[in-house]
Amino acid sequence: MTVAVVSFGGSNCDRDVAKALRRIDVPADTVWYKDEEEVADADGVVLPGGFSYGDYLRAGAMAARTPVMERVRNRVDDGAPVLGICNGAQILCESDVVQGAYAQNLSARFRCEPVRLRVETTDTPFTRRFDEGDTVEIPIAHAEGRYVPDDLDALIDDDRVLFRYVDENGEPTDEANPNGSVDNIAGIVGGSRNVAAMMPHPERASHPLLGTDDGLDVLAGFSDPSDG
Repeated sequence: MTVAVVSFGGSNCDRDVAKALRRIDVPADTVWYKDEEEVADADGVVLPGGFSYGDYLRAGAMAARTPVMERVRNRVDDGAPVLGICNGAQILCESDVVQGAYAQNLSARFRCEPVRLRVETTDTPFTRRFDEGDTVEIPIAHAEGRYVPDDLDALIDDDRVLFRYVDENGEPTDEANPNGSVDNIAGIVGGSRNVAAMMPHPERASHPLLGTDDGLDVLAGFSDPSDG
């Protein structure tokens, strides 16, 4: 499997994601967004974090309207694993690949800190190594991370909540919610379940020297299931 990590002007986590994927023996290349054929030919796609186009208009809004996103949609439709991280999650929402939108944090401040997440579903490539209810620690770094779903009931009924922000007891409390996301939602999956959007950065939790390597099990969604 070769993963295309798509770089836009303003992306700043692309190399980190590619390096983290290589740590788990997943071949990954950073691909400039204009190199659409490389995205079309990839076995998986990551839209990484950063500030694409300086977050003008809305975070992710301009990148969502670039031609490469049609290639990304095609990969989703073909069943390839696709993951949007932070700004990448915003791009997926802005392009209607997944439902909902991201708004400014309720604190109106940029939040950069470790958070605790609870795994809500394991029926996705990105959580298949977990058990439902497992908790992991993965950092956030965002100013517009407040997730607002189009239809919360549908997300819950369809088991499409990927992660929730939780406290040390694994409970989704207001205090554990760093941005005011509705229902403490930290990540979601699309209707086909092979595409996910999450605000926390698994690539920043990919080595013990970073404090945790919990994020590697998320990125393992790009490895062959037979690899464990």
